[in-house]
Amino acid sequence: MINRATLTGRLTRDVELRYTQSGVAAGSFTLAVDRNFKNANNERESDFINCVIWRKSAENLANMTHKGSLIGIDGCIQTRNYENKQGNRVYVTEVVVENFALLEPKSSNGERNTDNRKPANSQQNSNQSGNNQDPFADSGDIDISDDDLPF
Repeated sequence: MINRATLTGRLTRDVELRYTQSGVAAGSFTLAVDRNFKNANNERESDFINCVIWRKSAENLANMTHKGSLIGIDGCIQTRNYENKQGNRVYVTEVVVENFALLEPKSSNGERNTDNRKPANSQQNSNQSGNNQDPFADSGDIDISDDDLPF
């Protein structure tokens, strides 16, 4: 059987990091994922997917992201149920995250990256290519909005 979920979206809130009684880290969050089509008002709707991540990955995700961060996740869909305090059966469907990727630079959190150093091998590359130098070598950050991306 195949059970894989791969999603790209933005965090709707900071990752809620908790620890089990045995000290295992568990992070829960909701990922807003845009749909591939627009509605009748020509607006793109989003789905809000509940996710859970465990152990060191949970701590890393909580420390490296914040509300609005663009991330990619890979995991599997899990369903579970429990009885709430009122005695009602509650059913939950969520993605259990196995891997995640940060999809925007650290400087996108409001800070500007002022470090415009060239990579250590840029001089070596320009020497090998003769007069064909990288036109983007001294440009620093490239400013592209999410609306310009094809995905």
